Amino acid sequence: MRITSSLRFVLLAVLAMLLSGCGYNQIQQKDEAVKAGWSEVLNQYKRRADLIPNLVSTVKGYAAHEAQVLTAVTEARAKVSQINVNADDAESLAKFQQAQGELSSALSRLMVVTENYPNLKADQSFLGLQTQLEGTENRITVARGRYIQLVQDYNTYIRSFPQNLVAMVFGYKPKPNFTVENEAQIQNAPTVDFNQPPAQQPQQQPQPQPAN
Repeated sequence: MRITSSLRFVLLAVLAMLLSGCGYNQIQQKDEAVKAGWSEVLNQYKRRADLIPNLVSTVKGYAAHEAQVLTAVTEARAKVSQINVNADDAESLAKFQQAQGELSSALSRLMVVTENYPNLKADQSFLGLQTQLEGTENRITVARGRYIQLVQDYNTYIRSFPQNLVAMVFGYKPKPNFTVENEAQIQNAPTVDFNQPPAQQPQQQPQPQPAN
């Protein structure tokens, strides 16, 4: 017995309503939101990576003998560029996060070095890079924070009943997320303020001379 076109249409309509009521459409929307959030994270990290060659070149012009620090930044950037990250794979995301963290640390060390070169801090090219880098670090923090929230929302939704049944049928699984040892790192961008005076070293107290 053949199913008539009208009956087939009714069955499809009923199925569509059932799927909609079970959260299928919402899963699609949340999944797309996570993908868009991840694209923004990558965009901001790429923006930072694009600034680094000019930054290193400018610093090198005034502090060429700081080879170790400059090399560390260059190598950390190269390592980041070699990672083909898959945000849906926990191991891949962890490697990406570690590489980006190493680059952040190398940049922080470079910023400390620049404090010793007043002429560098007065260079207009350097000041322009400073502004761009500070803005990019802030945008990275915002993009990461938003992505973390989107993934948490998605994961919570597909684990809840009855959406978990729909997710299981269509193969939607929880997504890995960024992790930090210190929760405050999500909220605070790395310090890249070139205008802070270098920290004063504590003066050593003179040792008392032994009595003759």
